Amino acid sequence: MRIHVTYTGGTIGMVESANGLVPGADLEGWLYGLLRGGDDLGPGDVTFTQLDPLIDSSNATPDSWQTMVDDLRAHRDDADAFVVLHGTDTMSYSSAAVSYALTGFGKPIVFTGSQHPLGRIESDAAANVTGALNAALSGRAEGVNLFFGHHLFAGNRVTKVSSWAFEGFYSPNTGPVAQSGTPWHWNTIEREGCGWADPRPYGRHDVPVIDMAPGIAAERLAAMLEPRPEAVLLRAFGVGNVPSDEPGLTDVIAGAIRDGVPVIVASQCQQGEVMLGRYETGDAIARAGAVGTSDMTLEAAYAKIVFLLSQGLGGDELAEWMGRSIAGELTQEG
Repeated sequence: MRIHVTYTGGTIGMVESANGLVPGADLEGWLYGLLRGGDDLGPGDVTFTQLDPLIDSSNATPDSWQTMVDDLRAHRDDADAFVVLHGTDTMSYSSAAVSYALTGFGKPIVFTGSQHPLGRIESDAAANVTGALNAALSGRAEGVNLFFGHHLFAGNRVTKVSSWAFEGFYSPNTGPVAQSGTPWHWNTIEREGCGWADPRPYGRHDVPVIDMAPGIAAERLAAMLEPRPEAVLLRAFGVGNVPSDEPGLTDVIAGAIRDGVPVIVASQCQQGEVMLGRYETGDAIARAGAVGTSDMTLEAAYAKIVFLLSQGLGGDELAEWMGRSIAGELTQEG
């Protein structure tokens, strides 16, 4: 098999500087050295792209997502599978975003990175990269995936759960696609979606993410929504509940919806499913037209909103699409 590797930056290839870790390691040379003498995959079977500039993933934007999409498309016919080396902080945003943009790609894509730079003795870089390569070679990985800490996850079902543990990612609502070992153990994960033909490129859009908290005032929420954004992702309690007894708060949300702003409601629970109206505290915003994210992760929901805005959708049309699976990012009812 032929593998193409896209190196975007991140901790895996960083070195120390006077101001902290910055990109700088010879990751291409390290990778080919890792592969030299291998039985299943050698340096001649792998092509390599290093994006310019390399970034700390905390600086990633939707423009960065599009750069990754463009590189993967450019090499689609040159390889059988793809690995993207990425920083851990926003890797689950990027893997979700790429899944929406490349539903018709037809070849496996596996994101990975590391908690320690490759130059450190304690680094998890080699284990994660070889795991991602093995997943790509397996013939069983489909669509966009993320490999980290001995587990393979669907790329739009995963979230970062630790800033220090080697098992730094988890898929709270579906579990892993596979666990590496001798042999690998594979699970059946529902990944059906309707796809998206000929998507427009990602662009930057005004989508604030707002957390509910006990005691938040209507005036504060109103200030956060002025000037009006293109959409808002509201992280509510439990299954989509807000402080409905707070004077005027639900009116603020209803007013934004009347002004054409889609209000998308996610849960603050990592393992959660939004069911607006299940409780009185979520009923008023449901009746006003807010829509829930079902069992999507925050990262998958945010990337999906930006994707839909980039396709020219807004208002009720965008809200309606939030409940439809594009790339297996949510569990479809029925």
